[in-house]
Amino acid sequence: IERPPGDTAGCTFCHTSSEERCSTCHQRHQFDPKVARRAGQCKTCHWGKDHRDWEAYDIGLHGVVYQVNKWKPEQFDFSKKLSDADYVGPTCQYCHMRGGHHNVQRFGTVYTSMGMSMADRGAPIWNEKRDRWVSVCDDCHSPRFAREQLQALDEAVKDAGLKYRETFKVAEDLLVDGVLDPMPKDLCPDWSGQHLWSLKIGAYHDGEAYGGKTGESGEFRMSNCTDVERLCFESVGYFQTYIYKGMAHGSWNDATYSDGSFGMDRWLVNVKQNVSRAKGLATLERKVGITWQQEEFWKTGEWLDELTGPYIVKNHPGKTIFDLCPDPGWLDPHHAPAGEV
Repeated sequence: IERPPGDTAGCTFCHTSSEERCSTCHQRHQFDPKVARRAGQCKTCHWGKDHRDWEAYDIGLHGVVYQVNKWKPEQFDFSKKLSDADYVGPTCQYCHMRGGHHNVQRFGTVYTSMGMSMADRGAPIWNEKRDRWVSVCDDCHSPRFAREQLQALDEAVKDAGLKYRETFKVAEDLLVDGVLDPMPKDLCPDWSGQHLWSLKIGAYHDGEAYGGKTGESGEFRMSNCTDVERLCFESVGYFQTYIYKGMAHGSWNDATYSDGSFGMDRWLVNVKQNVSRAKGLATLERKVGITWQQEEFWKTGEWLDELTGPYIVKNHPGKTIFDLCPDPGWLDPHHAPAGEV
């Protein structure tokens, strides 16, 4: 959202040119339903560190069944409509496009934000989705088995949430103590054209101590931020996603030691270690009377000048992306409908 086009080629390929086009799944030159019913057709977009769908499916039990049998018509007859499909194992389409229904979100992520938010799992909206998922699973499994898998998913997400909150709390305390290097005011403007802490996400870290005004929301940064902040982002943006996606797709090894739970453990320790060193160094500086002056390279640079934030500040002084794009939808809680917030 903030980087120059050369950096975001992979992002824009899926999020602009491919979204909501029939030819993305059906292929422009073939436009064959048989092609669109194959799980591999989803792989172009649905893979990667922060949306690990294909990997979780492919190395999970269902994905292995698909890869071994996908060329056998008696096991996977892709000439049949999805509503008539009788596969030996589920494909992406079989579960997420139940009966050929094209509203994929209807059988999408059970939790919010790809499983990363601490949602009330007993809320009616989630119970309704869980019942809908069980109705898919019991095509091949018993309803009890399906609910047991969802319960296992619950426990994994809960454990991940504990690590997530502890990781962020350590970083938050470092910022409040005035030790975090660099501080928001010492960075180039973020994607919105403001100076907000990269981990100040909505109500989680509200208040002016974190940069910006009360009610303003920050956004994760992956670049030009401290190692502590980057590790926080990767812990929740990558490893917690591995946990959720792995558990949801029957890829339990992905959810544990393949950078899922074990990855969150490792990054939590790394954050604590970095924070401990930073506080120790700050203590020594205060003891000998050193006043640290922030380096200028955090504020500007040849590459940083190409980002959205500096562009807004230079060309539209006093404005933010919300002023320039007054209907940003979910990006801004002040504009989004209350129900969505």
